[in-house]
Amino acid sequence: MGMSMMRHGWALIVASSLLLFTSFPTVSLGISPPRSLLDRFSASGRYLTTQEQWFNQTLDHFSPYDHRQFQQRYYEFLDYFRIPDGPIFLVICGEYTCSGISNDYIGVLAKKFGAAVVSLEHRYYGKSSPFKSLSTENLRHLSSKQALFDLAVFRQYYQDSLNLKLNRSVGENPWFVFGISYPGALSAWFRLKFPHLTCGSLASSAVVLSVYNFTEFDQQVGESAGAECKTALQETTKLVEQRLAEDGKKLKSLFGAADLEIDGDFMYFLADAAATAFQYGNPDKVCKPLVEANKAGEDLVDAYAKYVKEYYVGTFGVGVQTYNQEHLKNTAVTEDSADRLWWFQVCTEVAYFQVAPANDSIRSSKVDTRYHLDLCKNVFGEGIFPDVTSTNIYYGGTNIAGSKIIFTNGSQDPWRHASKQTPSPDMPSYTVTCYNCGHGTDIRGCPQSPLNLEGNEKNCTNPDAVRKARAKITDHIDLWLSQCKDTDDGFSFI
Repeated sequence: MGMSMMRHGWALIVASSLLLFTSFPTVSLGISPPRSLLDRFSASGRYLTTQEQWFNQTLDHFSPYDHRQFQQRYYEFLDYFRIPDGPIFLVICGEYTCSGISNDYIGVLAKKFGAAVVSLEHRYYGKSSPFKSLSTENLRHLSSKQALFDLAVFRQYYQDSLNLKLNRSVGENPWFVFGISYPGALSAWFRLKFPHLTCGSLASSAVVLSVYNFTEFDQQVGESAGAECKTALQETTKLVEQRLAEDGKKLKSLFGAADLEIDGDFMYFLADAAATAFQYGNPDKVCKPLVEANKAGEDLVDAYAKYVKEYYVGTFGVGVQTYNQEHLKNTAVTEDSADRLWWFQVCTEVAYFQVAPANDSIRSSKVDTRYHLDLCKNVFGEGIFPDVTSTNIYYGGTNIAGSKIIFTNGSQDPWRHASKQTPSPDMPSYTVTCYNCGHGTDIRGCPQSPLNLEGNEKNCTNPDAVRKARAKITDHIDLWLSQCKDTDDGFSFI
């Protein structure tokens, strides 16, 4: 995920409730979508449901003596449910406020298979915060491991509740799990850790590989941009660095980012602004004006500033404060808390540090490893460090030893290099190839801004590639659901 679905770059492993997942995040991690985009999404009625449900969740699943609980929000959509034995689709929300169940391609699949759809908000995000303060000490229960147990506990809770509604004392429905980006990783990891609780998983643009220095992210942006656009982007970065040294205050004001006092924050903001266009299927938004300006001998910095303010901040809706370390220090529980929360996960578990490669980089060399480590220390205090080795040992990275997991990626998505792109037995992997195929294209269509109802693929430059991937996804779901054997005690998940 930007750090905004990882800082957008991330964040683009999100934005704060974005990525076009069940809602999108607005962190600047590169993974998720921004709040304004999310609000437009909600306002236009593009949710299957926004009716909140609640249940009591365990705060610490790994403590034998801490029995505290917190209220966790979830949603259910039963319009397509084939009573009583239809499947249940669990759609995982991630590093963002989860405002409902999106009307994307998962809804199409639910209709086809007669499935109920449920979605659980990630602990700490949105309205599912266990604490009134997000101090570093209070964030100690925020991790993917705890989140996976949340999903397992919720799965059992919901199945029991459904059985009561159906007036049956035993029996289970077949479950299938879905997620995009960081939730895509959670989807794969859920099948890995709890294979007895799901018939299979779809891991769309799933960032299953924790990476300390994620240079491949920037390299993919260059590849996706093509020669002319890449050259223009690199020249823009050089000019920005020169002017930053000459009069940084004036330059930052040009981009509407005068509040970003730390130069690294500012350069990260500019790098994510470019990456977002490729991550979410809108390459021409950044490439066309820069290439034209370069050919005409016009000021590239002015052209880029116009793109950043009109598209990245204006249309796409990313807040400049997302990149401000002073903002990230805010421990109050607010609508913007996802920024701080996702950075905590980045700084403790997964890293995904989108650093500039040593050669041929698009982003500034100021966005380096030291910048990320200093941010973690500055925002969360001493001793905070992402142990990616332990994370990859625990989950397996791209060598994940799971089964019945579908991995999908968009060919232009810089995040795909943290996903499993090589198929293995019982874990097929499909890359959807087209000019504007980005993050979660198989579920969201393209481009993802504006979002398409039911993930319509008609605007993809190669809609047939999307249809073929979706046909394979459907075949796997059909097969794996059929292999969940109904027994007297419920379903046998094999």
